[in-house]
Amino acid sequence: MVRQVRETASELVMQAMNFLGVPYQLGGSSAEQGFDCSGFTRYVFEHSIGLVLPRRAHEQATQAGLAPVARNELKPGDLVFFNTMRRAFSHVGIYIGDGRFIHAPATGGEVRVEDMRAAYWTRRFNGARRAPEVEAAASAAPVPAPAPARP
Repeated sequence: MVRQVRETASELVMQAMNFLGVPYQLGGSSAEQGFDCSGFTRYVFEHSIGLVLPRRAHEQATQAGLAPVARNELKPGDLVFFNTMRRAFSHVGIYIGDGRFIHAPATGGEVRVEDMRAAYWTRRFNGARRAPEVEAAASAAPVPAPAPARP
């Protein structure tokens, strides 16, 4: 069965932004209990575009069907991965544009936006993945008609 795209990539990002300030909780996968990084991305993707991601960041990075994306080709809604625990793909967030991403950072933190250009994140960036549903949503977004010329 073909999954129907319900929201655009921009709306996926807006869904993620609704959780700013939700506390980090190891193993957490809801706003009520808090989120860890992969619980956050899993929840947002499932509830916005209907894509159920695996539970762990490393599993999300290696999920069949997710296309690798170069850092200079990132689009809002892409998953971005980092090595924060001395192992590849140990942290994940959602790219929101302008070099920024949203994520659930660590114990004592809360869902927040960070700049990927900061030295900490630049050194730890492992790669990015794009879901076909996000690509389809971005491609299906209507292009506004040009405004009529004024006499």
